[in-house]
Amino acid sequence: MVISSDMDVCLNVQVIFLHGLGDTGHGWAEAMAGIRAPYVKYICPHAPVMPVTLNMNMAMPSWFDIIGLGPDAEEDETGIKKAAESINALIDQEVKNGIPSHRIVLGGFSQGGALSLYTALKTHQKLAGVVALSCWLPLRNSLSKSVIVTNKEIPVLQCHGEADPLVPLIFGCLTVEKLKTMLNPNSITFKTYPGMPHSACPEEMMDIKQFIEKQLPPVD
Repeated sequence: MVISSDMDVCLNVQVIFLHGLGDTGHGWAEAMAGIRAPYVKYICPHAPVMPVTLNMNMAMPSWFDIIGLGPDAEEDETGIKKAAESINALIDQEVKNGIPSHRIVLGGFSQGGALSLYTALKTHQKLAGVVALSCWLPLRNSLSKSVIVTNKEIPVLQCHGEADPLVPLIFGCLTVEKLKTMLNPNSITFKTYPGMPHSACPEEMMDIKQFIEKQLPPVD
């Protein structure tokens, strides 16, 4: 799923945005269409369909298996790493297509946000920024400052609803504290939204728009 400007311009900046569990790229493609800058190319890929342990092994679009949602729940390490490799391959392909990696923002919502954070920390490509919405940091106990090679200074916009019943705000708080031990704390922005459940709101979308336009300014 690709959204781009209808203008006849060379699009050399990009946002790759990953949807949440059970969703597809279509919903977020529509949401991003409402805030897009005309010079930015947007890619909203679809996750593969697989059984999800958390949902009684029902098959649904999922970037990796989710076994539980507690802070200490078992994680699908193999699936998370495989998913990160697939997003890395997507980034590499876009670089081969002529978009410099430092002109790419990676982002996502919920499970997609989790994967975008993990991928941004582990990728060898220098990215322009990462947008992490209503999510958590996968495999956090295996991550440290020493494993981050390229993106120690990456700008991060992390957002969370204060009334999120599915991925509670404490997940976001724990994530931002972990990120501050690995990245430049001054590069991290954490925003919360009163009353917002596991979804998005207009204020959050405007914060995303401003972040993207700051990290991906137009080039004459």
